[in-house]
Amino acid sequence: MEERDFFDERQEKKPATLNCPHCHQAADYEVTWLVRTKKRQLPGRADERDRARFAKAQSYMLRKDDVMGCKNLRCRKRFDITTLQSVVFTD
Repeated sequence: MEERDFFDERQEKKPATLNCPHCHQAADYEVTWLVRTKKRQLPGRADERDRARFAKAQSYMLRKDDVMGCKNLRCRKRFDITTLQSVVFTD
């Protein structure tokens, strides 16, 4: 079984305050996350290895946006998101 069989996936946008490294202006941005929540029950075709992996699995969020465009009208440059974690475990 693949890891995706253990989780339900959905996309969410969460607000984050980021600073543009070019113009140094802070603004609120909508960052896209892929939220994977652990299923309540393991699918029926699982073997012992899959059951062990499912027992250790945790719900988590994976950041999809790596680059944002500056909201300052004079700047408008793209910058990498370095201040947010790329993977966040949730419970």
